[in-house]
This record gives sequence, structure tokens and C-alpha cells, in this order.
Amino acid sequence: MNRIQNIEHAIKELTSEELRNFRTWFIKYDSAAWDEQIEEDILEGKLNKIAQEAITEHKKGRTKQI
Repeated sequence: MNRIQNIEHAIKELTSEELRNFRTWFIKYDSAAWDEQIEEDILEGKLNKIAQEAITEHKKGRTKQI
């Protein structure tokens, strides 16, 4: 059994309350990891092109307020 399968098995064994607590923890954990990745991408300039395209489209009036 590999590591992922071990985790899947352990999750299936959780009580309803433990599963709720795990979900809450994982959502926070995953969100923080996502924020960190976006921050790294910004610092590395990976989003510069798409940001510039969005600014250009906005200046041309091709955007709408949401």
C-alpha cells in the first residue's frame, strides 16, 4: 500500500466529527498552499503576461464591473 492509499484508508476510518475537523483543517491547509504558490508565481513574473493582457483589455473598454 502506498502513502496515498494509506491516507485514503485512514480518512475512511474517521468518525463524522473527525471528518468534519479534517475537512476544516484541509481547506485551510490547501488554501494557504495555494496562496503561497500564487505568491511565488507573482514574484517569478509568471503572471505578468496575463496581468498585462487584462490591463490592456480593460483600457480598451472590454471589461465589465462585477
